[in-house]
Amino acid sequence: MNREEKKKKRNSFMQFIRGEALAKEGVMKQNSFFGFIALLIVIYISNGYSCMDKLSEIDELKSRLKDIKYENLVILTELTSNSRLSQVEELLEKKGIDLRVPNTPAFEIYK
Repeated sequence: MNREEKKKKRNSFMQFIRGEALAKEGVMKQNSFFGFIALLIVIYISNGYSCMDKLSEIDELKSRLKDIKYENLVILTELTSNSRLSQVEELLEKKGIDLRVPNTPAFEIYK
């Protein structure tokens, strides 16, 4: 490279640093396009954060669902064990209520 090319490259770099390159006519015509690109970048970044929030919320809801299913299973197990005939008879005896299972089968009254 000769000296003039080096000076020209240095000049163009310095123009860019000072902002003179952005003031040129070709670039000025494209300002609305650059603004549109900047808007799209902001929307893209915002969409990424929104997706991250939604994924975090989904994980939290999955965890809560797992806890609620476990709690439901525990309650269902307790209900099943407490509704057995032997368990009901035992509870009635503890409370002192005099109820017994009838020895004779039930019968229906027809009209």
